[in-house]
Amino acid sequence: MSLDVGTPAPAFRLEADDGAHYDLAELRGKQVVLFFYPKASTPGCTTESIDFTERQEAFQAANTVVLGCSRDSIQAQCRFRDKYDLGVPLLSDPDHETHEAYGAWGMKKMYGRESIGCIRTTVLIDKRGQVAEVWSKVRVRDHAQKVLEAAEALNA
Repeated sequence: MSLDVGTPAPAFRLEADDGAHYDLAELRGKQVVLFFYPKASTPGCTTESIDFTERQEAFQAANTVVLGCSRDSIQAQCRFRDKYDLGVPLLSDPDHETHEAYGAWGMKKMYGRESIGCIRTTVLIDKRGQVAEVWSKVRVRDHAQKVLEAAEALNA
């Protein structure tokens, strides 16, 4: 499934590494960045999460909540957070239902092999809960900065 800009973002309620539950409906009035990554503590996922953490103050200034999401357990998310001093909430979606709803789950190719799994995806959701922008098959380099610029532009 893919998301279309301007359509309602799929509802979710997931537990995070900080012990809280994040519910899209409760975030109404704020912009939300939801970035899906394949596995905690792997190189690309670590770089991406650090990049979002480094821009956390700028995202907050743009009235934007940043949430990372993977299939990892809460315990794995906590280890990941602690090891790299991450400052964005990391959501656990073990059944990949939210991944699927956001088009971040499906067939992918890696090193010539096909498999089903997480497709690195980021979604920017506006204050009304509508999909504002979608980045699929994300390349990590400079990605967090591009998302920040889109979030700031959405506020203008």
